[in-house]
Amino acid sequence: MEQYRVGVVIVAGGSGSRMGSTLPKQFALVGGEPILARTINTFAAAFTGAKIVVVLPASQIDFWKNYSARFRVARHTITEGGQTRFHSVKCGIESLSDCVDLIAIHDGVRPFASKALLHRTADCAAQNGAAIPVIEVVDSFRVITQDGNQIADRTKLRIVQTPQIFDSSLIRAAYDTQYQESFTDDASVVEQITSHRISLCAGERTNIKITTPDDMIYAHAIAEALKEQSN
Repeated sequence: MEQYRVGVVIVAGGSGSRMGSTLPKQFALVGGEPILARTINTFAAAFTGAKIVVVLPASQIDFWKNYSARFRVARHTITEGGQTRFHSVKCGIESLSDCVDLIAIHDGVRPFASKALLHRTADCAAQNGAAIPVIEVVDSFRVITQDGNQIADRTKLRIVQTPQIFDSSLIRAAYDTQYQESFTDDASVVEQITSHRISLCAGERTNIKITTPDDMIYAHAIAEALKEQSN
């Protein structure tokens, strides 16, 4: 991988409601570490010297500062999020200096993206301006229509993951706009506002987004497998 100056925006605004817990999901322990700590450390290891901004709700900032002090967490700054994910990402981007070539935007509850995935996506973004990791679907899908439903061609579908990585000037220009309900992720903002084409690269099935108790079972298994591989 070539050396890029990378800025990272990690969005961590969960409340824990779907997890059935009063502790927000990004703070839950997996393999003895908070999920958010694992995510931060993953980026710090992949991109030496990266500027990492964690976006949190105002009500969680003091908690995270105190809580994270108990663990080994790479250097990062914290900024307050907004009303929606769009607004939170915008806050994160605005918190980064102009001295970065690429900006990576990542879900705080995806702690298992490999270094290879991060480098692959960054290389693709450096070459094409906008890159997102995706994986092929294995289930069958049906599309709801006015007349009922019909089968979807799954060969034309992909599951979108993060980090979504962009040329710095491109993503800043895209987020210099007002929120629209049609924005479903960062790539959709870039696509709709700038008309820039989005490039796809290979994601990973273990790059899961932890949002439910079932996801936690899988997360503990992944963490244990990674620990065994490192021994």
